[in-house]
Amino acid sequence: MNVYDGRPAVETGRLEREIRTYDLLDKLGISYQRTDHEPADHMVACYRIDSVLNVEICKNLFLCNRQKTAFYLLMMPGRKAFRTKELSAQIHSSRLSFAEPEYLLRYLDTEPGAVSVMGLMNDRGNDVCLLIDEDVLKDEFIGCHPCVSTSSLKLKTKDLTERFLPATGHPFQTVQLKGKEE
Repeated sequence: MNVYDGRPAVETGRLEREIRTYDLLDKLGISYQRTDHEPADHMVACYRIDSVLNVEICKNLFLCNRQKTAFYLLMMPGRKAFRTKELSAQIHSSRLSFAEPEYLLRYLDTEPGAVSVMGLMNDRGNDVCLLIDEDVLKDEFIGCHPCVSTSSLKLKTKDLTERFLPATGHPFQTVQLKGKEE
């Protein structure tokens, strides 16, 4: 895997949702590094990408309440275990579960294995609430996918919280997950 500054020089064969991600980051003046790789559909693959980009790729979970009336995107450290009960209590929501792929496509215009905070640019109705574990916010950089599982990005956490999220109209709620590292 090679590391590149910014968007791909050749965009042929890339999905429109990936290109839209680069377009928005460039429009906002957010610098980023990128690497291309085989689909990163599990955390072991992400650990290899972490070492190449020198950043921890966030675990991104797309969740919903039992009634499927409230949707959440949870960003947490990749090595931290997720405990549904712990999060549900903090956000005062009924039991949470993983949302079905059709909701992921509808709200974030992405698919399982490519879930990312970048997908919030596609949530024009602000139907998804962003939850960020406090440990993610402590790092200078954040790692995520550009709405596809075959590329990964490294950008400043401050750029995400102070430029990208305001541009998408998505505030975030900080949560404290105590889950032990996996």
